[in-house]
Amino acid sequence: MKRILTKYIPLAFLLPVLLLSCNKFGDTNIDPTKSSNLDPINQLNFVEVRFGGDVDINERTSIILTMPMMQQIGGAYYTRYGSAYIESKQYMYDLWQLGYPTDVLNIVDAVSRTTGVANKTNLNAICRIMKVYIFARLTDLYGDIPYVDAGKGYLTGAVRPKYDKQKDIYTDFFKELKAAAAQLDASKDDITKDLLYGSKPDPIGSWKKFANSLRLRLAMRLVKIDDATAKAEAQDAFNSGLISSNAELCKLDYMNITNGYLDIRGNGVSVGINQYQDDGRPRVCTTLLTKMHDTNDPRLNYIARAYWVNPDKLSDRLDVTDQVKAKVGLLGVGPGKYTYDDFLGAIEIDYPGRGTLSVPNGGQKVQLADFLVRSDAPYFHMTYAEVEFLLAEANTRWGLSMGGTVKQHFEKGLEAACQQLALYPTGPTLTADEINKFKLDNQLAPGKELEQIDTQIWIALLMNGPEAYANWRRTGFPDLTPAPTTESTVKTIPRRFEYPLTEHEQNSVNIAPAIAALGGTDDWTGKVWWDK
Repeated sequence: MKRILTKYIPLAFLLPVLLLSCNKFGDTNIDPTKSSNLDPINQLNFVEVRFGGDVDINERTSIILTMPMMQQIGGAYYTRYGSAYIESKQYMYDLWQLGYPTDVLNIVDAVSRTTGVANKTNLNAICRIMKVYIFARLTDLYGDIPYVDAGKGYLTGAVRPKYDKQKDIYTDFFKELKAAAAQLDASKDDITKDLLYGSKPDPIGSWKKFANSLRLRLAMRLVKIDDATAKAEAQDAFNSGLISSNAELCKLDYMNITNGYLDIRGNGVSVGINQYQDDGRPRVCTTLLTKMHDTNDPRLNYIARAYWVNPDKLSDRLDVTDQVKAKVGLLGVGPGKYTYDDFLGAIEIDYPGRGTLSVPNGGQKVQLADFLVRSDAPYFHMTYAEVEFLLAEANTRWGLSMGGTVKQHFEKGLEAACQQLALYPTGPTLTADEINKFKLDNQLAPGKELEQIDTQIWIALLMNGPEAYANWRRTGFPDLTPAPTTESTVKTIPRRFEYPLTEHEQNSVNIAPAIAALGGTDDWTGKVWWDK
């Protein structure tokens, strides 16, 4: 995988230039506004790598806004925007302003370049699936967005695209995912250059399962607004074949490179966290610690760790969790609070080979474990654990067994989520005894099934802030208590991202209906269509 990334990323940086400056290529162009020979596999790989590798987008959408809002992390100065609900239009704008000119532009163009091309039918299908995935993140965060006309400035001249209703966008999502999955054919064009599944033994089958699993995820988005469609699409997605093991989950492995903001070779979430010195890094929120502690979750000891940092040599970082835990317990940072709030005096510990160490306040409050935030950590797009939890929820809501009982799906989800940690470089391998005890300690309680299931989805999506945020908004679980402070702009957990100012100024006619659908105000407390 890393070899492939090294091969394709240099070209990936040129794609926007190729699309915007092709008039300099002389006879290679039929249309002077765009390249006639750009290989769409490179465009696909570009957007695949950017999804989890772009530091700008992942730092702002995940680390600064959604993960703190979801009370998974907090404490760092820059996480206050999400944890304390301090409005920052700039951070909310980033996904839109960086995503439309790059990800949307390239994937829409790649779909266009492969449509009707006999030797690129599989590539076309994959690009269509990836297009749905890219637009899903956008519409789930903003609501009504440009969709049909988006990314077509060089194809149709639509430089001020109209906004489509989220309901209509979702209808097209389901249609596209079904059609693209049906179009995939192992006897057609080779797709081994694809970064997500190209190296798998059965890349065509893997992409089919990802498309169907994505359809299941999107179907469950609608449980509050259109229960009938949610049920029908979930059942059909299951019938079509879903991810059924950790070997089939969708992830991209990154390189052990500390990205700058112009690089996409390292995991963007990890780099966004590690670019700050120790005291500036986020801590684990007490909400997450409490939920995991109360369920005897064996992952807790692995993912939340206390680190001592040599004040004279910041690279000298030691894991002192066991010693700190023995003295003060497992401590995090409360919702809406900074690491220096609830200040703790230094404690002394004995560390093997180093003698007595003084651990200050910040060292006593646990962080995400090193293995989770390595630059070469994988970015998980769709996991087997999430699929099983969604099936457990579908069974609970509608009595649909879908290959097993609620209990069976739930326990498969617990097991897969625990085993998933071993997919990280240096990640832990939980023992069968640990996992079996976890299952026994978490029997589904009558009337509490949805809360238990969706709380586990929230934990399993720890490093995917936008997805955890979407799942919480559609279910209400876990039941998060808002934590406003004197700095807060609003008193409740926000429900969406606001549209960029550029849209208000340059696309005012088309944005007007979208704002009207929000009640007349483009505010982050408004709700997207499915969040009712």
